[in-house]
Amino acid sequence: MNGIIGKKVGMTSIFTEDGKNLACTVVEAGPCVVTQVRNGDADGYNALQLAYGEAKVKNTSKPLKGHFDKAGTSPKRKVVEFRNCDLEKALGDTITAEEVFEEGDNVSVIGISKGKGFQGVVKRHGFGGVGQATHGQHNRLRAPGAIGACSYPAKVVKGLKMAGQMGNKRVKVSNLKIVKIFPDKNLILVKGAIPGHKGSFVVIEK
Repeated sequence: MNGIIGKKVGMTSIFTEDGKNLACTVVEAGPCVVTQVRNGDADGYNALQLAYGEAKVKNTSKPLKGHFDKAGTSPKRKVVEFRNCDLEKALGDTITAEEVFEEGDNVSVIGISKGKGFQGVVKRHGFGGVGQATHGQHNRLRAPGAIGACSYPAKVVKGLKMAGQMGNKRVKVSNLKIVKIFPDKNLILVKGAIPGHKGSFVVIEK
């Protein structure tokens, strides 16, 4: 198995053996239910589909409800497929964090970043602004400056860094380290920060 679904709980800090204070993110990882087993003969590849997080029956569509009933589990909120799994699991089995990870493993965490709304170029892209408030400039400190070109190409080039929607995107943070695992509580301590707000779903991969 190369990954698991979890929920971001919040941040904390712990002291290492040499006295360093490490900022860590607490993730409730699993237990996840196997809702589908794919194999090379029927599907062309090997994978396990995992589901996590309780959902209300009234908010679940009939096709999804039948899908979960086939696995013998209640409706779930998050469903993710993991390819090239080395764990032999059957439909309806559960997977916990200690089965997938060990303390000291390097992992990648995927989540949806916090939405920050419509932001200007200084906050969104780190622009320095037009310059100092001198030589007759007024309210130009956080402006983007000139965006056009010359007579060629005589247009604003696509992809130019401008003001707009910031955040609320799928973000993957790599090379994070698992500091500690609490099997009895299904909690993982990941060194550093991970994308998303408290309570958001994340995917942890090796």
